[in-house]
Amino acid sequence: MPQDLLLEIGTEEIPARFMSPALEQMEELGRRLLQEARLRFGQVAAYGTPRRLALYVTGLEEKQEDVILEIKGPPVKVAFDAEGRPTRAAEGFARSQGLTVGELVIKELETGAYVFARKPDPGRSALEVLPSILRSLIEGLSFPKTMRWGRGDMHFVRPIRWLVAIYGEEVVPLEVNGIKAGRETRGHRFLAPGPFVLSRAGDYFSALDRAYVIVDHRRRRLAIWEQVQSLAARNGGYVEEDPELLEEITFLLEYPTALAGNFKDDFLSLPEEVIVTPMRQHQRYFPVRGRGGKLLPLFIAVHNGTEKNLDIIRRGNEKVLQARLTDAEFFYREDLRKPLYGRVEELKAIIFQEKLGTLWDKVNRLKYLAGYIASRLDLPAKVKSQVERTAWLAKADLVTSMVYEFPELQGVMGSIYAAAAGEEEAVCQGIRQHYWPRFTGDRLPESFTGITVGLADRIDTLVGYFGLGLIPSGSQDPYALRRQAQGMAAVITGLDLKLSLSELIEEAYAGYRRQGVELNPLEEIQEQLGQFFRQRLEFMLAERNLRHDVVEAVLAAGWDDLAGAYRRALDLSTFLEEPEFPALLTAFTRAFNLARQAKEDPVLHPEALQEDVERDLYRALQEVERKAGPYLEQGNYLAALQEMAALRQPIDSFFDGVLVMTPDPEVRRNRLALLQKTAGLVRQVADFSRLQL
Repeated sequence: MPQDLLLEIGTEEIPARFMSPALEQMEELGRRLLQEARLRFGQVAAYGTPRRLALYVTGLEEKQEDVILEIKGPPVKVAFDAEGRPTRAAEGFARSQGLTVGELVIKELETGAYVFARKPDPGRSALEVLPSILRSLIEGLSFPKTMRWGRGDMHFVRPIRWLVAIYGEEVVPLEVNGIKAGRETRGHRFLAPGPFVLSRAGDYFSALDRAYVIVDHRRRRLAIWEQVQSLAARNGGYVEEDPELLEEITFLLEYPTALAGNFKDDFLSLPEEVIVTPMRQHQRYFPVRGRGGKLLPLFIAVHNGTEKNLDIIRRGNEKVLQARLTDAEFFYREDLRKPLYGRVEELKAIIFQEKLGTLWDKVNRLKYLAGYIASRLDLPAKVKSQVERTAWLAKADLVTSMVYEFPELQGVMGSIYAAAAGEEEAVCQGIRQHYWPRFTGDRLPESFTGITVGLADRIDTLVGYFGLGLIPSGSQDPYALRRQAQGMAAVITGLDLKLSLSELIEEAYAGYRRQGVELNPLEEIQEQLGQFFRQRLEFMLAERNLRHDVVEAVLAAGWDDLAGAYRRALDLSTFLEEPEFPALLTAFTRAFNLARQAKEDPVLHPEALQEDVERDLYRALQEVERKAGPYLEQGNYLAALQEMAALRQPIDSFFDGVLVMTPDPEVRRNRLALLQKTAGLVRQVADFSRLQL
């Protein structure tokens, strides 16, 4: 009879941010290991709290499936001689498998015919194979950071304190790092502290419920959100959806109980960010809002326990938040005593990077570089002036007390302090928005000041670090350079900005050279950063579910204009759906492939075209260039491709009517030049020879 399987890894508290990826891994790896072990099962699901990772499998068969193993031997031509007699190779292979040569079978593969040994492999009991499966599962989990404890060699996210492994009613004989699995699990650390025994796997969830542990994190998350919403409504307000905070709280506790607390109305005179940031980031409280989204002097906390002594817990939380907000108010008032522009000089004392200078050096580079980007975007003189002012003030809030205490408020406080000092609204917006997007999927800057200064900031950092050879490798990216490049690519493509990546790199490089900073050669940085941005673009296009060959074809035509390459890929992907595409692809691919036969770039001489089909193709090409040219200039690549479709018939007729690689060198060179001109037009969108039907 199939039985349920439970594996619980009891640990010290696991960081909340590690939990979701770990549970996803656990499900995927557990499912794969069971399938590879030929154990049939119903459902596989992972569950977790800060103190445990659990895998629960329903309907796991008691025995592996019986199979016939096929072991590949030597090729038939090696196993048998010309007369069909077995060679020593066949005899040796059969002997190694415990068979006679007559028991070997022959199978045809794509690479030829081979002899195979077919041997029955009867399935073993689940209890025999589960120990190695569960050990591989535990050891196969990966985490951003691990630790070693005691005298063992094992690395895990946190020290393992107990293991539960039960199949049906039987304990799985499993041992990991000196810890033997058994039936004993643990309840809530304070409400049910002692170990207790599970008779069978199926008792797990109800037993933990009685021990004040909601082990199903999905159920726990739902309970938290329902309690938070209910409390907010009861107090005349509401809580905005906050998936990130909800996720973190879910994995910080095992038995959630929400409570509402108050803080002094006086604090509401502070900027909203000054109130909400300590509340969310430091205390993990949900802010409560009233009509029109206005903050109320309320918060909702979630504690790890029951409603017992809730008033005492509430007062404790209120006291802690009171202290936090008092500090924040003090920092804010103190910071306002000095205007933001008066703090820029203080950046001389802060190192940006040991070999790249101070933040003072950086803002001087940013001022020039952001102004350059503004010019490339043809922004008016007034906006360019605002851009340069934004660049000058963008990092000044890093020396304020508020940002020192709450680093996540960088940019936000700069914007608030700039407004208090009388700076223009565009400058205030730019200071705040030049950090956008902060992560994948975050909003893009909405002001020209934020766009230009943000791009300047990122390309300055990337060129500096790449110029020192500090390039991300594998999973290592200590300076978050991938995030910088991803943010830059998101802004350029998302806002459709026509900018040359190589020119931006060159200007940023010149900024360092003007300050006497020695970097690696420009050509080396151009190549490395160019490939780095290509990878970012590939990632973004893959997220849009574009075919791999489409991405390759587009990027083969260049990606220096990131926004243009992004649009080309999207438009080409749409164009593939048009009914005439297959025939068009065949024609263009022939043109591309033959055009490559030219040993040099030949010059086309239209007057030397001999046959009607040559002249027809040339005239059609001129007409398509005339019609498609404006679309290419506008970035409407779908319309350009639709115009280029008119070349299909002239190309087909050309190939049917002439021999391109004719023995006459001058005629051959001219025909190749015509094909190169045709391929060159289409290559402004993509290299069609890389596309597949």
